[in-house]
Amino acid sequence: MTQDIPPHLHIARNAHWSINHRVNSTLPGYLIIASTKATNDLSDLSVEALSSMGRVFAVVQRALKSLGATRIYIGRYGHSLGYPIHFHAVPIYEWVEDLFWTDHRYRVLQQLADRPREMQTDGAELTLFVWREFCERPDPPLIKGPSVAEAVATLRQAIQFP
Repeated sequence: MTQDIPPHLHIARNAHWSINHRVNSTLPGYLIIASTKATNDLSDLSVEALSSMGRVFAVVQRALKSLGATRIYIGRYGHSLGYPIHFHAVPIYEWVEDLFWTDHRYRVLQQLADRPREMQTDGAELTLFVWREFCERPDPPLIKGPSVAEAVATLRQAIQFP
């Protein structure tokens, strides 16, 4: 996977994991944590890779918090052929959540619930919002805070492996 990543988006790498900024995301700090092993199956990873995964996730979360993220969602969503198993680290900043709540198009999601609930942020809905607005839209919302390039520079300092 890292061979397809432009060098200016590389953040860090160790023997088992590679971290880069998501290529098509304008949201600063949206990271991809990819296995360095060419497999799409978690059970194919070595004990060492699996053991270090939690530490890598924690380091990434701490670094994204240093950028001002109030929530960080880490998950596996795709199973693209030709790419190793990877996880998305989606930072949610206060301004992103504000945009989500003021965009009436996403209120439709509440109609899908079986019962009414309080106005509470849902991680799946926010992740969908980030994907649609910051990764797929040709005219994404304006960023409040550091640019992607500035975030990458900060994250390179914050995420370092021995």
